[in-house]
Amino acid sequence: MDLKQYIRTVPGFPKPGINFFDITTLLKEPEALTHAVERMAEPFLKSGIHRVVGMEARGFILGAPIAIHLGAGFVPVRKPGKLPAPTHQVSYQLEYGEDTLCIHQDAIQAGEKVLIVDDLLATGGTVGATIELVRKLGGEVVGVAFLIDLVELKDLPPRRKLDGVTTHVVLPM
Repeated sequence: MDLKQYIRTVPGFPKPGINFFDITTLLKEPEALTHAVERMAEPFLKSGIHRVVGMEARGFILGAPIAIHLGAGFVPVRKPGKLPAPTHQVSYQLEYGEDTLCIHQDAIQAGEKVLIVDDLLATGGTVGATIELVRKLGGEVVGVAFLIDLVELKDLPPRRKLDGVTTHVVLPM
């Protein structure tokens, strides 16, 4: 199945010069969504994953069904003030500022195998911060899985945080 046909490109969003890859057109099609989840999970089926971590918000949408497919639990990573129990947080640089992500302090136990999932790999800042949070809790990052990779950004410095981490991409764009 060609999943690219289910992804809408929106030029000039969120600002001029940016092409936004909209996955809502894929999410509404059950066969395409199922295929995307299966392809993202496939390399990790025999990895003994305990937790799938997804970043706000599209990482939640893909991460939860991937967790079910792998027989693992799901852990959300959110922006500050969104999680009710005590959290760890990490701030990271964006191309246009700074952001912060949080995870519950009890979300992952030391030694648990973790797969990190998001819809799109762009600069690598969000996934790099998430890797840092998982490791802070003692989790072993087995890999990261993305539906889309903006390959033209592969040489950006934040992406170097992925060195040594198994990275699986379904759709290079």
